[in-house]
Amino acid sequence: MRELRIGVVGVGQRAGIATFANRPGTARVVACADPDPRGRADARDLFGADVALHETYEAMLADGLDAVFVLTPDHVHTRPVLAFLAAGVAVFAEKPLAIGIEDCDAMLTAASSSGTRLFVGHNLRHLPVLRRMRALIGEGVIGTVKSVWCRHFVGHGGDYYFKDWHAERANTTGLLLQKGAHDLDVLHWLAGGFTRRVVALGGLTVYGANPRRREDRAGHRMPDWFDADVWPPAALRDLNPVIDVEDLSMMLSEMDNGVFASYQQCHYTPDYWRNYTVIGDEGRMENFGDGVGGDEALIRVWNRGRSGYRPESDLTVTIAPEPDGSHGGADAALVAEFLRFVAEGGPTETSPLAAREAVAAGFAATSSLRSGGTPVDVPPPDPALVRYFGGHQATARTARPR
Repeated sequence: MRELRIGVVGVGQRAGIATFANRPGTARVVACADPDPRGRADARDLFGADVALHETYEAMLADGLDAVFVLTPDHVHTRPVLAFLAAGVAVFAEKPLAIGIEDCDAMLTAASSSGTRLFVGHNLRHLPVLRRMRALIGEGVIGTVKSVWCRHFVGHGGDYYFKDWHAERANTTGLLLQKGAHDLDVLHWLAGGFTRRVVALGGLTVYGANPRRREDRAGHRMPDWFDADVWPPAALRDLNPVIDVEDLSMMLSEMDNGVFASYQQCHYTPDYWRNYTVIGDEGRMENFGDGVGGDEALIRVWNRGRSGYRPESDLTVTIAPEPDGSHGGADAALVAEFLRFVAEGGPTETSPLAAREAVAAGFAATSSLRSGGTPVDVPPPDPALVRYFGGHQATARTARPR
C-alpha cells in the first residue's frame, strides 16, 4: 500500500488543515502552489523541505498527485477545482464550495462527468457536540424535528472578516453565504432537508461607519493584525478600504421536508460561539458551548412535559474537550475521512450536494436581504446530480492504482 501523493493549492490561513494529511505510510503532502512568496515559504515550514513548490496550480498537474486540497480564497476555488477534477485528481475543496450557485453546479457536474472524487471541507459535521445532537435526534428524544434555529455570535468578526478580502461582495457575495454556509449546512443536516424558500433582513450596522481603514494588506494575514483586547468593536483600526458586506444578518427558511429554520449572525458580539436549538413534536434540545475552543460543551434536552421556565433540563449530555483542539478535533477527523474516501470510496459525512445546497440557501438569503426581505425561492440541483451524489459518488474513481 503506497502513500497517497497530496498537493495543496493556496498556502494561507487555512493551510494548517492539510498538515493532518501527512500520515507516514498513508499519505504525504508532496507539492504546493501559491503565487505569494510567503505562502511558498510557509509550505516548507508546514510540509517539509522536500515539498515541491510552484507559483501556479497548473504546474502541479504534472506532479503525479492522487488528491489535492484547494484552500484558496473562496472566489477563486472554481478554476483549480475544475482543472484537477478533469485531470482525475481527487479534490478537497474548502468551504464554502463557491460564492454562487452556478459555480457550485459546474463543479458538481465536472465531478460527475469525469468520475473524479469531490469532497468539501464542512468540518462542523465532525464537531463532537453536533454529532451527538444529531445522534439524539436519531434516537427520537425530541420526536420528529419541526424547526431548527441557529444563533452565531461571531465575536471576532471584525478582525476575521472586515480587515481583508472577506469584506467585499465581489469575493464572498456576503457573509450570510461565506460564513453562514457552514451553519446552513448543519441546519440542513440536523433537519434532514434542504432550504427551498427564504426571507432575510440585515445590514452593515457597525463597521461601515468606521473611518479607520488600511489600503495595503499585501503579504499580511489575519494573525498579523488580530487583537482581542480592542473593545468595543467600533474602535477597531485598519479595516479593509472596501466594506460592502453585512455585519448583521437574520434569515428564515422553509425546507423541502416541511421543517422551518432560522439563522442569525452577528459580527460584533463580545462572545464567540454557536448556539443551536432543535424543536421536535416531543421535546427541545439546545447546546451551551460548542467545544471549538477546547472547552466543555453541554447539550440540554427538555422532553418530559410542560412547565414554566426551568434551567434544569430533563437530560444533560456533557461533551468533553477533544485532545486535538483544532475545531474540537473536527479538522483531523475531516481529513481522515477525505483520505479514506480518496483511497477506498464509500459513504462520507460530508456531501458535495449538501455543500451546494448550503451555498444556494446563503445566496438566495443574501438576495432577499438586499431586496428588503423579499421572499426568494432556492433552485434545486439537477436531478442527475442528486442521484449521483446521493449515491456517495459510487461510480467515482479511486486514487491511482497502488
